[in-house]
Amino acid sequence: MKRPKLKKASKRMTCHKRYKIKKKVREHHRKLRKEAKKRGHKKPKKDLGIPNSAPFKEAVLREAELRKQLLEELKQQQKLDKQKEQGIKRKLEDNSDKLPNEKPEEEFGQCKTKKAKLAKQNPKKLHCQELKKVIEVSDVLLEVLDARDPLGCRCPQVEEAIVQNGAKKLVLVLNKSDLIPKENLENWLNYLKKELPTVVFKASTVQKKKKITKVKKKTAPFKSKVCFGRESLWKLLGGLQETYGRAIQVGVIGFPNVGKSSIINSLKQEWICNVGIAMGLTRNMQVVPLDKQITVIDSPSFIVSPLNSSTALALRSPTSIELLKPMEFASAILSQADARQVVLKYTVPSYKNSEEFFTTLAQRRGLHQKGGSLNIEAAAKLLWSEWTGASLGYYCHPPASWTLSPHFNENIVADMRKGFNLEELEKNNTHSIQAIRGPNFADSILFCSSGLTNGIIEETDIPEELPKQKERRQKDDNNHSDQESVHNEELDERNKTPAKEITEELLPEKTTAAGEPSASSFLLDKITKEDDAYDFSTDYV
Repeated sequence: MKRPKLKKASKRMTCHKRYKIKKKVREHHRKLRKEAKKRGHKKPKKDLGIPNSAPFKEAVLREAELRKQLLEELKQQQKLDKQKEQGIKRKLEDNSDKLPNEKPEEEFGQCKTKKAKLAKQNPKKLHCQELKKVIEVSDVLLEVLDARDPLGCRCPQVEEAIVQNGAKKLVLVLNKSDLIPKENLENWLNYLKKELPTVVFKASTVQKKKKITKVKKKTAPFKSKVCFGRESLWKLLGGLQETYGRAIQVGVIGFPNVGKSSIINSLKQEWICNVGIAMGLTRNMQVVPLDKQITVIDSPSFIVSPLNSSTALALRSPTSIELLKPMEFASAILSQADARQVVLKYTVPSYKNSEEFFTTLAQRRGLHQKGGSLNIEAAAKLLWSEWTGASLGYYCHPPASWTLSPHFNENIVADMRKGFNLEELEKNNTHSIQAIRGPNFADSILFCSSGLTNGIIEETDIPEELPKQKERRQKDDNNHSDQESVHNEELDERNKTPAKEITEELLPEKTTAAGEPSASSFLLDKITKEDDAYDFSTDYV
């Protein structure tokens, strides 16, 4: 007899059928074990990664590193935002007993409005504000220069602002000195030290959050992880601190992707500042105590003026190549390089113009679009990334005749040299040049420098953002807020619905008349029929 009051169907069956099913399951498991023994135990395959024969291996690895760094930055920012919010809430709770209830809410609202204003503000203006703070606070400023193009890494506007800001010292640091020939490095050192004290430096390229291990004194290989020039810079700053007789603050400034943060990491011998291939990673000033008497301040990069040449904009601008015009800027870089050495470096036949070079490069590296056509823009981006990165070796010749910069005088140069032991600095520089193993002239590419690069310091000189960029930001914010509102409305509706309605929706409908069978009875009939139709010829787990 059927029982219509039951909500679920009965799972009872005959013992003969139940034992037969169990027997079938045991046989199936036995069969699987026998097959596994025949196959044997296999080790899991290791991820071999990208092969060396892949034509675009460097670009893929850079993209992967950039993604990791962006994720790390986002996590750090979220942690800092949470800590700030918790601190504000604690202050509000502490002041709630003393102050009325209206004032804390107003303060919390003001904090939110300030954050919103900072988010809407142009990031270039924030860079200018942070750079001004670093110049005001620091006693000594290290202007980091790329040894491949030292003159193009100098900014006359920033140097003039340092001179006008008071009795501050300016020191030039020639970083990436292992990417140019030794003779060229000596020529640049002789040219720059006539004006300002310069330090030959090669920052370590270790990208792990561990202490950098000291290496024995041996000939360092090309593109090694060993640091050179650390001791000379330490002695230079220590001697200046002794002359001052107090603790000093050292600001590290320069254009993007010059190696400011990597110099601080190599001085501290720890991973403190964020370092990567992407341009303009450092956006806020960061204070790093090297010693009880010396503290270093990492600063955001200089902002390039749009009035500069296309080569200067391509090599020194912190924006990504996707926002820029890749063909235009890559062709500008290519026009300033020696064509013969470019052909030998990239193993490409001689070319008449930049388009022909990019087509042959795309064919050589296997860069194709959908449909099989060559991707010329990808080849241009590849060339741009190699020239802005720290892997390609190119060099520039210093000017034939030395002339004092227009923003300096003989008195200013004499004041800048006071307090430094220049004789000891020369000895240390010669020792580091001998230790560094640079490339030959045949392996590196000759590049024609465009001279000093003009920068922007004042916020009023920065051009405003285009309306399209503002619309994109507003759309992203609106979409995020709409998603949150929809999610909250759904939760509210679920909370408002009573329990009876939910149970009525889930439970089956009741019988209308006494004689008519219910929906649950039909379910029971179906299940009993399916139970009898068990097929023993198939394998069941």
